[in-house]
Amino acid sequence: MIFPESVIPDERAESLTNDEISRYSRHLLLPEIGIGGQEKLKAAKVLIVGTGGLGAPLALYLAAAGVGTLGIVDFDFVEASNLQRQIIHSTRDIDRPKVASARDRIRGLNPGVKVVEYNTTLTSANALDIIRGYDIVADGTDNYQTRYLVNDACVLLGKPNVYGSIYQFEGQASVFYAKEGPCYRCLYPAPPPPGLVPSCAEGGVMGVLPGIIGTIQAAEVLKLIVGGAGSLIGRLLLFDAWNMKFRELKIDKEENCPVCGKHPTIHELIDYEQFCGLNPPAGETPVSTLTPLELKARIDAGDKLRIVDIREGHERAIAKFANSVAIPLGQIARRIDEFDPATDTVFLCKIGKRSIYAIRALEKAGYTGRMFNLQDGVNGWARDVDASLPQY
Repeated sequence: MIFPESVIPDERAESLTNDEISRYSRHLLLPEIGIGGQEKLKAAKVLIVGTGGLGAPLALYLAAAGVGTLGIVDFDFVEASNLQRQIIHSTRDIDRPKVASARDRIRGLNPGVKVVEYNTTLTSANALDIIRGYDIVADGTDNYQTRYLVNDACVLLGKPNVYGSIYQFEGQASVFYAKEGPCYRCLYPAPPPPGLVPSCAEGGVMGVLPGIIGTIQAAEVLKLIVGGAGSLIGRLLLFDAWNMKFRELKIDKEENCPVCGKHPTIHELIDYEQFCGLNPPAGETPVSTLTPLELKARIDAGDKLRIVDIREGHERAIAKFANSVAIPLGQIARRIDEFDPATDTVFLCKIGKRSIYAIRALEKAGYTGRMFNLQDGVNGWARDVDASLPQY
């Protein structure tokens, strides 16, 4: 178990006002924090990447604890579906930028916290400039390309990266700090193939799960600031909310890690979209698409079409697509004989991403018929064609 020193030098600690002593008195009564620790919290600068499920409890609890400066990075807008778990936002914030909604909530909770907003996507072009001015980065993102970006930027800048991830009922948390232990690449040298792990938008997530994992991340941030506490550096904490079980795995520093190993080969930020396989290979023919309105026009014209819904049964129950055939994604390739090359086939899912993998699977299996992906999936159809269907 690692007991790192505080990331905030003693000389940077900022004295507390009488009002702050009253506000943080429950911290001051803890000898592990006390006046000195609270003064370091006031001086600390923490960057939160993402103000969604994980970023919400991170921001709220770090603000409540008196972290002096919080940077928040997010390019997205608040949607109704966010409110099931992203408790920093409210119904009145729907359609507002998430950073603006989070800023107002933080200031309402603790006016003494300075909030710095970055209403942008974190990229290889801006990550080093944004992260450089902070003591700690807390990663609340939900995609692999940004996780590798945050990790590599933190290693190059010597910053601790407080990591969390969630999916359905399971969550993970750790602290990646190359100065003291392994980095994210030591645990996950390469990302999974695109489409193998659905996002929360496609696979779902239990609403309380990000609250639990995000609060664990907040606790790790506080301990890095005050110092002297058993950290998750070198440990991966696994949580199963459905069965209410915690497990822990040891993570070793990988000597051959390309970014934090003995002989690193990565000395600058790379193209993380390409690294994660999100850019189509050179020469690959793009998947043909139909917009919801184009599909509606072809249906109305009486075109011979076969519409295949690749969603699982529990998801189809949320929003049924009329006159479609249900073939779950995992069964597509082995049911190739059910497809007629003489008939145009349209594939659909929730938002038009997983259905692309269905088309690619059939192409690799040798199917030669014409195939189309319904752009934006069932949600797009509900938005543009049939308002009686729910968007989820």
